[in-house]
Amino acid sequence: MFYLEDANLKVGIHPKGAELQSIYHKGHGLEYMWDGNPAFWAKHSPLLFPIVGTLKENTYYYKGRAYSLGRHGFARDMEFRTESGGKGSFTFLLVSDASTRGKFPFDFELRVMYELAGGSLHTRYSVKNPSEEELFFSIGAHPAFRVPLVPDTDYRDYYLEFGHEETLSRWPISKEGLIETRSLPLLDHSRRLPLSKEFFSRDALVLKHPLSTSLSLKSDKTERGLRMDFPGFPFLGIWAAPGADFVCIEPWCGIADGVDSDQQLVSKEGVIRLGAGELFERTWTLSFF
Repeated sequence: MFYLEDANLKVGIHPKGAELQSIYHKGHGLEYMWDGNPAFWAKHSPLLFPIVGTLKENTYYYKGRAYSLGRHGFARDMEFRTESGGKGSFTFLLVSDASTRGKFPFDFELRVMYELAGGSLHTRYSVKNPSEEELFFSIGAHPAFRVPLVPDTDYRDYYLEFGHEETLSRWPISKEGLIETRSLPLLDHSRRLPLSKEFFSRDALVLKHPLSTSLSLKSDKTERGLRMDFPGFPFLGIWAAPGADFVCIEPWCGIADGVDSDQQLVSKEGVIRLGAGELFERTWTLSFF
């Protein structure tokens, strides 16, 4: 485990998957991250790469060849190298090799950079295409936060507050993990989404192109909470394992296949197309109160 630390925060990161596993606020005496209880969900904040969500039949096609990838891809299960680091920042690196090319036939350099600054935690994803061929991929975050955050509060005492008033639909997920063709109403000119474990009885709430680029976890019964800012992420997932005391706020550049997908990688919804030598970067930031 590697640790970042400043006057306010101590942050733990594991090199497997470059996974954020702990955010402890010293002044509040409060751990914000889910503890990874395997009875519910053994992860904390897996990195989703080179796909987000599930492929139809766990298969995609590129240049006439079929490739198989499990849900959310392989990066979360691979050991990253520590490229640089110190008390206030760490950079983790994963480079394509023979083991990745068998299921994802592209060269890539994937960096995950964590930095403490201004009382906030900044997470930056950087994907470089070092080859002469185009690179097609998706990437996303999956951090899980404790709910309830403090004693004497309940899961239903908390809500998510969008940065802007939203009229939003959710896109249901099929039993195969694919996005259905019709959406369902979720918010009507509102910023507040009350939390309920029943919300996640059919997997995540999947949102496409919300106006907001921030989402806060709040309660009227405590002043403690957090805010995530995620500019440049067009999709958003909100999820919890059945019965578990956490909520995941998941900004995505990419999305699961639809039930009517043609399984062609180049036409996949939300896929990022990176030319030779090009660099893709996105940052999400957590602030705590």
